[in-house]
Amino acid sequence: MGLAKKIGKSETFRGLLCWLGSLYIRLIHATGRWEVRGSDLPNRLWDEGQPFILAFWHGRILMMPKSWRPDIPIHMLISQHRDGQLIARTVSHFGIDTVQGSTTRGGSSALRTMLKALKAGQCVGITPDGPKGPRQRASAGIVNIAKLSGCPILPATFATRGRRLLGSWDRFAVALPFSRGVFVWGEAIAVARDASEAELESARQAVEDSLNAITAEADALMGETAPLPEEAT
Repeated sequence: MGLAKKIGKSETFRGLLCWLGSLYIRLIHATGRWEVRGSDLPNRLWDEGQPFILAFWHGRILMMPKSWRPDIPIHMLISQHRDGQLIARTVSHFGIDTVQGSTTRGGSSALRTMLKALKAGQCVGITPDGPKGPRQRASAGIVNIAKLSGCPILPATFATRGRRLLGSWDRFAVALPFSRGVFVWGEAIAVARDASEAELESARQAVEDSLNAITAEADALMGETAPLPEEAT
């Protein structure tokens, strides 16, 4: 975050940093040996043109552009904060559109934009613990969008054998070149349009549990230990 503040006034440097970030993601993917688990469901939905809500933890953003089929449009919910704008500009190099907003800033406008995209048959992506945490704890926003849209939530994550976990709130995972890697997809989580408050909470917990389970699975496959979820406040 300190770096983002320092470069915040330099559009040229910000653009260069994001371009270099996209090159790094391509380097990691190109030099790694990647496996994908649980891809049958997203492949079927992509083939059928059925929209869904991609869910992944904030700390696993780095390689997620490479989990996505390039010819399928997706709109990622990105914070209006400087860090979020850096992420938005980086993923734009992969043809990923972004929606600016969060649960605290620009939420209503972002909600309308995402619902419009889903209604048009396009997918959206959300980090349910972003933009500020608590880490690996899902907020209610994602299940409310699923309820209003009628679209399922598909959890996904990645892990690599070579990595560095940053000391940031989300324990951001930085994959290293020439590593083994894995993408893991979870089962779809559906939310009925007439879901009660109790059913919404059950779905929210299901999203959280699934993401933590597949993250632990992916890390274990790579011989790593998954970070623990942060205690909710």
